[in-house]
Amino acid sequence: MTTDTATMTGPVGHGADHDAPGLHALGFWLYLMTDLIVFSALFATYVVLAPNTAGGPSARELFHLPEVFVETMLLLTSSVVFGYASLALGAGKKGLGLAGLVLTFLLGLGFIVMELGEFSRLILAGAGPQRSGFLSAFFTLVGTHGAHVTVGLLWLAVMMGQILTKGLTVPVRSRLARLGMFWHFLDIIWIGLFTVVYLMGVMS
Repeated sequence: MTTDTATMTGPVGHGADHDAPGLHALGFWLYLMTDLIVFSALFATYVVLAPNTAGGPSARELFHLPEVFVETMLLLTSSVVFGYASLALGAGKKGLGLAGLVLTFLLGLGFIVMELGEFSRLILAGAGPQRSGFLSAFFTLVGTHGAHVTVGLLWLAVMMGQILTKGLTVPVRSRLARLGMFWHFLDIIWIGLFTVVYLMGVMS
């Protein structure tokens, strides 16, 4: 009886372990889809409220495209570097992969610092989120994306620690793959944000 049970549970347990990364990836895809719905609602709210400046400054007066362009380059470059770091780690080049993750972290940190600088400049100029419906929607949408990037940075730091302490195990590689999905997802959201909020705002 005991032997039969062991025989039956052995392959099942092995199969469950084998399928775990795939199940985790599927679950994470579902999370990203719900996050996409959240961002879609925030984008729709911004588009509706953008004309409601309540006599305050408009997007054309507030946004500096060269500054936002640098932010965009920082985030997009971080995504490319993350891709190369993933390839290096996949090839077993731990040192090179970790160096890429460190560079990804620094680029993402630079993006956050610039975004906080923009928020600070707007608030000091009297264009805080309470000034108008347009600015409330702007701070909510851009701030939500910034909060996600901050979470991604914390996740990056944790992954670097796990690679150093645990090595490139299957669970670590699986988590790294999900982090890659998350990081590239934030790039896609930012491209939409740059186009709808900043580019169209300045051109309106």
